[in-house]
Amino acid sequence: MRLREQVTLTPLDGECAVLLDERSGRYYQLNATAYLLLRELLAGAAPDHAAARLTDRHPEAAGRAEADTAALIADLRRADLVRDDG
Repeated sequence: MRLREQVTLTPLDGECAVLLDERSGRYYQLNATAYLLLRELLAGAAPDHAAARLTDRHPEAAGRAEADTAALIADLRRADLVRDDG
């Protein structure tokens, strides 16, 4: 997974981030969970590995980590912010 060329990721104080879609001028705020998952996915991790990384960091998220990862991926695709490598 990669960000589209017209999408910029900007970290905010280490925990959160924003995505700017330069095509529309729209900003998308990422909380700490979404930012952690996105970093993993952009580094080439499979969704289940990204979910496991979230669970490692936040054991209390174990019951919903895979669903949160799938929801983030769906949201990013729906907003046309990412493309699949390949």
